[in-house]
Amino acid sequence: MIMDVEMASVGKGLMISAPKKSSGKTTVTLGLTSALTERGNKVRVFKKGPDYIDPMWHKAASGNTCYNIDPFWMNEAKCQKAFFSRSSGMDLCFVEGNHGLHDGLDLKGSNSGAALAKLLKIPVLLVVDGSGANRGVAAVVLGHQMMDEDVQISGVILNNVASPRQAEKQQAAIEHYCGIPVVGALPRSSDTGIKERHLGLVTVHENSDVDRVIKELGKVVLENCDLDKVLSIAHPLRQPEGLSDLPESVIKTSPIVKIGVAYDGAFCFYYPENFSSLEAAGAELLFFNTLNDAKLPDVDGVYIGGGFPESFLPELENNAGIRKDLKQKILEGLPVYAECGGLMYLTRSIERHGIKKEMVGAIPADVLFQEKPVGKGYSELNVRPTNDWLNCTDVIKGHEFHYSSLINIDRELDYKFDIVRGTGIDGKRDGILYRNILASYTHIHAEVVTGWAESFVSFIKKIANSK
Repeated sequence: MIMDVEMASVGKGLMISAPKKSSGKTTVTLGLTSALTERGNKVRVFKKGPDYIDPMWHKAASGNTCYNIDPFWMNEAKCQKAFFSRSSGMDLCFVEGNHGLHDGLDLKGSNSGAALAKLLKIPVLLVVDGSGANRGVAAVVLGHQMMDEDVQISGVILNNVASPRQAEKQQAAIEHYCGIPVVGALPRSSDTGIKERHLGLVTVHENSDVDRVIKELGKVVLENCDLDKVLSIAHPLRQPEGLSDLPESVIKTSPIVKIGVAYDGAFCFYYPENFSSLEAAGAELLFFNTLNDAKLPDVDGVYIGGGFPESFLPELENNAGIRKDLKQKILEGLPVYAECGGLMYLTRSIERHGIKKEMVGAIPADVLFQEKPVGKGYSELNVRPTNDWLNCTDVIKGHEFHYSSLINIDRELDYKFDIVRGTGIDGKRDGILYRNILASYTHIHAEVVTGWAESFVSFIKKIANSK
């Protein structure tokens, strides 16, 4: 446990959470961020838990990169470092929770939003779905207050309220029984402008109206919430002395290898720390587009993250030039690291809703989409000490969320990971090793899997030197 020590102020902080998922946390966070940024405040949003899509929207709303914090992945010190090292210079830092405030993997809620709020010493703004309720919403708030009295719930925003009269009744009940202010009540809306799909919200890459949507959400919050009250319930951040010398960002080193990164509508799931860690390890990142580019840039290795290849199957198949170029270079020994969507892209084909499209064909397997999630949630993997790649740790913590599974898999394929928690390729293994490819359903975070970037760069350098 990290002990209380003398602190130094670095702005204000507030967690935005809810009693349960799908209560409107992201809508409220985006609206508040947009409205406060428009008013001249410097805002940074942090996202609790694994997530790629919400942080894209948060960055668009604030103009500042959104970073993930996860108490399951990270110990207490790492959570604090992830937060405080990037809070400097901000007027306000929001932490958007995931699931419900008290939801966690164990009975004590050790990795819950409530536990993170206590660790960071920030109060909670609770977003309560008011639809179909009256004074009973006060019981919901009161229960959350009593669940852990060390968690400071400082205010409430009502969401999905049908009428001003309903909002008045709910506000009166909460303020009477719970003793905290209701700082806003958002009316029920049929269209926020942010569409959803099987893995969550649509990404900013697929929404041509991002600026309009964010401004509209900011307008709704401005008209229905008291921004001054929101700011008043946020607490000054107090950075532990031991963390005061942490850099705000990782310093790039002189490049020793060039890594091509697939970045477009189909592949956009990357943690910013993964990029900065690769650059610090000596990589120059060259971004390419699998939908439009005719061939790869001149690179020593390739990184293909997750995303939505299933939403771009015709476009990916039609761009035969880059698929053939990538396959040929893989046959010649090009090192490739791929996660989830990247793994799918490297196989022979992807089939969804009875329609099959040809992919790169570098991995001897095919992809078949299912109606329900195949793998969803946190992953824990034991690392096999095979080849020289990713032997930086014995155990990996990550996450997966996929509706697809591999079929027609070549029996001679080797694997890097044994599943402790999660699904991976077949419930027992993940991390296909084939030629110089490492392709996995598991997503990893470079500040959790320390040494990943250095290991990847070192492997690429070794292959380049051998040629």
